[in-house]
Amino acid sequence: MDTLSLVLDAFSPIAGRRIVDIGCGPGAMSAALAGHGARVTGIDPGEAAVAAARRRAPDCAFEICSAEALPFSDGTFGGAVILNALHHVPDPRAALHEAARVVAPGGRIVVVEPLAEGSFFSALKPVEDETAIRAAAQGAIAEAIAAGAFLCLSDRRFVRREAFADRDAFLERVAAVDPARRAAIRDNASTIADAFAAAAETDAGGRHVLSQPLRAHVLVAATTS
Repeated sequence: MDTLSLVLDAFSPIAGRRIVDIGCGPGAMSAALAGHGARVTGIDPGEAAVAAARRRAPDCAFEICSAEALPFSDGTFGGAVILNALHHVPDPRAALHEAARVVAPGGRIVVVEPLAEGSFFSALKPVEDETAIRAAAQGAIAEAIAAGAFLCLSDRRFVRREAFADRDAFLERVAAVDPARRAAIRDNASTIADAFAAAAETDAGGRHVLSQPLRAHVLVAATTS
């Protein structure tokens, strides 16, 4: 399984469907969904990320805003995707509430989150230890389901494997997610080098491979009578 296939399956048929990509980053998922005929609006709080997304996916619309306060009317979209972003939101519970608000009744919300395990996580930890925020994201999802705010249509785990030419390529990848990490990369170079060397596998082509377990929830907001 891969993330795009999971998202496409959740929203099938996707052509013409209005989807909001919450925490879109530089627009990879937005571009992919638009390529399958979706009408995509991406949001992200980072100006640089949104600028990159606009270049990458010119057929999509993008807004600079937070996931906790979406500038859209109730029921604007046919679905929402939150990809590797909920744990970066200061208030993940509010972000889930907002996603439910802007999606029409019965529309699906796909939340894909990295877990605090795997070799990618181990290599990232000296740069930024996301143990607590990843747990908080999972907790927010679990609490929302337990409280009856959402019905969980699917809860699946799979592994993303990424290959990097070298440590610098990995560090550029993680710094692109959050430029604030560059200071930690500079200050903890030796520890990061050791962690990367210990975590990464080497494939037949000499590339360094890291694995990140992911958990994907397909949710629909519960209706009230």
